[in-house]
Amino acid sequence: MLTFTALGPFHAWSDGVPLDLGGQRQRAVLARLLVAGGRAVPVTTLIDELWPGDPPAQALSTIQGYVSRLRRALEPGRAPREEAGVLVSAARGYALRATADQVDAWRFEDLVQSDGDPARLWETMDAALALWRGPALAEFTDLTWAVTESGRLEELRLVAVERRAGAGLALGRATALVADLEAHASAYPLREEAWRLLALALYRTGRQGDALGALRRARAIWRDELGLDLTSGLQRLEGDMLAQRLEEPAAPAAPAPAGSSSPASAGGPALRVLVADDQALVRAGMRTVLSDEAGLEPAGEAADGEEAIALVRRTRPDVVLLDIQMPRLDGLAAARRILADERPPKVIVMTTFGSDENLYAALRAGVSGFVLKTSPPEQLVAAIRAAAAGDALIDPAVTTRVIAGFAGRTDPASPPALAGLPDDRIDVLKLVARGLTNQQIAQTLALPEPAVAAEVTALLDHLGLIDRAQLVVAAYESGLVTPGTAITK
Repeated sequence: MLTFTALGPFHAWSDGVPLDLGGQRQRAVLARLLVAGGRAVPVTTLIDELWPGDPPAQALSTIQGYVSRLRRALEPGRAPREEAGVLVSAARGYALRATADQVDAWRFEDLVQSDGDPARLWETMDAALALWRGPALAEFTDLTWAVTESGRLEELRLVAVERRAGAGLALGRATALVADLEAHASAYPLREEAWRLLALALYRTGRQGDALGALRRARAIWRDELGLDLTSGLQRLEGDMLAQRLEEPAAPAAPAPAGSSSPASAGGPALRVLVADDQALVRAGMRTVLSDEAGLEPAGEAADGEEAIALVRRTRPDVVLLDIQMPRLDGLAAARRILADERPPKVIVMTTFGSDENLYAALRAGVSGFVLKTSPPEQLVAAIRAAAAGDALIDPAVTTRVIAGFAGRTDPASPPALAGLPDDRIDVLKLVARGLTNQQIAQTLALPEPAVAAEVTALLDHLGLIDRAQLVVAAYESGLVTPGTAITK
């Protein structure tokens, strides 16, 4: 079966095997016809949009040559004089003949526009979002039509995210949605629906104060960015919360039965998490959180640092939750030894207070960040998933204080100087230091997400570091970023 993918790197496939579509401009012809949604695109339009303002003298014959080669790639078995069935001639131009099942962007749009009860809507939006593999049409960002279509598809993606969340709230899944909605509202702070859903999710988990706090954050951002107050809809929601006019928070949904899948766990094996803490009560609480969350599973428990090191080497977990203060060998020393091994797991330091010196030393050692033992379950789960995904600095309440206290301090063991790094790599480092994920950095800098990941890896290699959190330390220690300042482009 012939298929086309535009929600990420642009490709055509024959039964799962990628086809050779030629050079960038030849690929752009096919991508432009895909964007037309099956409608004919005149040759004059193709010329104007592929060479804006400066078409070559032989543009017409060049387009015809591109089409001829694309036809051979898409229909290799077609006889020389047989009429094309995929890339067809129509209305003084060309059109792509395909069904929605063959084109991921067309299928996505159909799914987003579909409707149904909450359970059906949850499944449909989940299927729609699963089609995305990166920014749409990212390799054609020098062409206006591609930028416009990419923006349209991205808006539909955000609608799908919000429709899925709305269905999840209707299904009683507020607790599982809080972390995702927090990230969504932070990444898109001018979207009314993002704040409405986050506030409702917090309210329905019994966190009325946090729900009102989310709306206060939205108001502050909108006043700073737009000079506007909240919309009337959000003001009504705030009033209803203050007056206790909303429905009572829904009871937490029952844990999914063993073996079932969820959006958190779909698409890969469960994350195996090892817990090291000298308090049996803390270990039991963490065990319950891990056992109840789809996509996570306990990998073992340790009561001190030495036991944690031995267990990590035996069980090879994905993530280690490590108390920073334990008998025999404390968490800081244990973290250093765990991270010195080949292909170490991600390490998250757990703390109730802890000295700033120890926490900062842990950051230097390469831990992925901190989480408070008193954090609610959804924040613990979000921390684990963030660390496994390569993100860092999980609990702002701890890390902001630590970073602010140590910014500008130099150390003999610091990474090499940042001088000599190109500006585009410095931009990425600044955004990493502000706690943005690769996806958020990609959206901020208008780059493909894989390109951002490659830049982060290059920074780690250049500075001789092993973890994203160490990049943050380097940025603050060098003075490249200082607490409280904004990142500007």
